[in-house]
Amino acid sequence: MEVFIYKVDKSHLVFAGEIVKSIESAAQVKGNGIAVRSVDYISKKIASGDGVIALSDTNEYAGFCYIESWDNKTFAANSGLVVVEKFRGQGLARKIKEKAFEISRKKYPKAKLFDLTTSIAVMKINSSLGYTPVIYSDLTNDDEFWTGCESCFYYDVLVRTHRTNCLCTAMLYDK
Repeated sequence: MEVFIYKVDKSHLVFAGEIVKSIESAAQVKGNGIAVRSVDYISKKIASGDGVIALSDTNEYAGFCYIESWDNKTFAANSGLVVVEKFRGQGLARKIKEKAFEISRKKYPKAKLFDLTTSIAVMKINSSLGYTPVIYSDLTNDDEFWTGCESCFYYDVLVRTHRTNCLCTAMLYDK
């Protein structure tokens, strides 16, 4: 089965519920630091073209990642990277992340791109794209971003450390 990567558009709104379920499932099964989002939130990202979706040649949902910006577009991130279990092990996460990175660089050419992750695989992908590990103070101060972490399994760690540390590794692309 062949899988294709697309910049999201309104035709992909039909997948919003499935995307949210796959993010929730990944957060529970893997016990990783992925923030869960609502169907409304993901639908807004899709409708505005702020994301990447992977679909099979039979139009089956295979993976997703959304794009956000903060601090007057001086920071941007590719978040919520998820690959449906059936499609794992094919390098799909890398392809999704590369496409999201490409779109982010075009949409926010002067922004610092960052990522928070507990996934070794995502850290390797980020490193290959030119991201480097940084301390949390190098990231956005925008409260809206940090509020988005509230649905993450590790949010209590972030609160206890006053947003200076968590179990996620902070990575930044600033070139």
